[in-house]
Parts: sequence; C-alpha cells; structure tokens
Amino acid sequence: MKFKFSKMQGIGNDYVYVNCFEEKLDNVNELAKLVSDRHFGIGSDGLVLIKPSDAADFRMDMYNSDGTQAQMCGNATRCVAKYVYERGLTDKKTITLETLAGIKTLELNADRGLVDTVRVNMGPPELIPSKIPVRSGKERFIDEPVCVDGKEYRVTAVSMGNPHAIVLVDDPASVDIEKIGPMFENHPLFPERINTEFTKVISRSEIQMRVWERGAGETLACGTGASATLVACCLLGLTDRRAVLRLLGGNLEIEWNEADNNVYMTGKARFVFDGEFDTDIL
Repeated sequence: MKFKFSKMQGIGNDYVYVNCFEEKLDNVNELAKLVSDRHFGIGSDGLVLIKPSDAADFRMDMYNSDGTQAQMCGNATRCVAKYVYERGLTDKKTITLETLAGIKTLELNADRGLVDTVRVNMGPPELIPSKIPVRSGKERFIDEPVCVDGKEYRVTAVSMGNPHAIVLVDDPASVDIEKIGPMFENHPLFPERINTEFTKVISRSEIQMRVWERGAGETLACGTGASATLVACCLLGLTDRRAVLRLLGGNLEIEWNEADNNVYMTGKARFVFDGEFDTDIL
C-alpha cells in the first residue's frame, strides 16, 4: 500500500496526516503503529485521518502510536484546520470538525493564505467520575489521594473528550515519567486508562506541565491535557480561568469561559514535510 501524507506538529505533538478525500487506507490500527515508529516508519505520536463528514465541515479520526483509536487531540485539531485551509479544501476561517468527542468549532488566524494560530472550542469539561471515567462513588474526583508505586499523590480527574489525571508536583522536570507514567495510565482506578499531567503552578496565570499520554507515552504537548490541567487548577483555587500552559514543546493559551462553561485553546500548527509512504518496502 502506497499513500501520500503530511507530517505536522502542534508545539511538538507530531502526527502523520492523511487526506482521505484522496487516499484510501486499510488496516488503520496496524498502519498507525507502523508509521509512528521513529526507526522504521515516518515517526510520530500517531496517525490522523482527515475525512468528509455528514455532521460538520470535516471529520478527524486519530490513532495513537500503539494503534489504539483516541477520541480527541487538541493539537491535532489545529493541524487539521491548517491543512484543510492551506491545501484548498476550504476557504472558511471558522470551521467545524467532527471527532469522537463531539463536534469542535475552530477559528483560524490566517493571513495571505497561511494559518498561524488556531483557537479551538474544546467544549465543557466533564467532572462526573463515571463519565471520565474513574472508579469512584464521589460526585467529583478533586484532590483525591491515589497511591502509585507506594507513594500517595493528590489527583484531580477531568475529561476533555479524553480522560486526564492532573497531579501536582514540586518539579515536573524531575519526575521519572517513564516509570511512573505507565503506572498511572494502567491504574485500576481508570477503566479506560488515563492521560496524566505532572503539573506545577507558577502563578495564577502560568502553569508548567509534562504529560504521559495513554497509548503514546510522553509527548511534547497535549491540548486536551492542557485544557484539563487549567480546569483542575481552577477547581483547586490555584489559578484564574485564563493561563499560559508551558509544555515541553511550547506554550498554549487556555481559557475556561465562565459564561458558557467551554474551554478554549489557542496555539500554533505547523507543516514539517510531505511525503509518500510505501508499506511494501518494509
């Protein structure tokens, strides 16, 4: 199987994007693992398919580097917006995008045919444990003790289409994330596994974080994770409703709007390169 693709990144969260208006792919779960491999494939955090939609302007299907399908990725939505606008699939500067986490509205900051930043309406945060999901009988899972590897952590759980566990730490850089990340991801509290944000509040308008994503490991950025982290920090009374989230790959501006309860994420999206991949050569 041979197909054309674009490698794109949103503050270092990189995916392989395929225009399924033109390409037809088979066995996508295995293909996602293949293209994501950074030694034998293209190298990415996963695979994103850009498709037609009956419910929105476009549809995004995304797969993690381990081949599992994910509901949503904030950084990928920005890249899809840049792709469809700059590659001539739309001339709209406000588009709707169907995802497994619902339809998202994206506002493109474009000039002379090029998209610099995209503002994404990520929707309202989900705080009910059974819907995140978290195995808990409480109304919300906020600042709850969770024991991992013999140590107690304080965890706040939020879903932004994907489930997230936000953990406050003194220094995200010192976290042994390759060891502790999988332990959080596969903790029995989380029946669908969990993305984990190791977080430090710098000020009421600035947050530092690292993220371990289920099915992908540590990534340089996570848009749903940054959104969930701001919500968690607000619920804990540590930040205002608007803040800059500092991730390994760059910064995101996140706002939890009090009027409509939606979370808005603004950040950059960039092309890395285009290519053609032939699975028969492997």
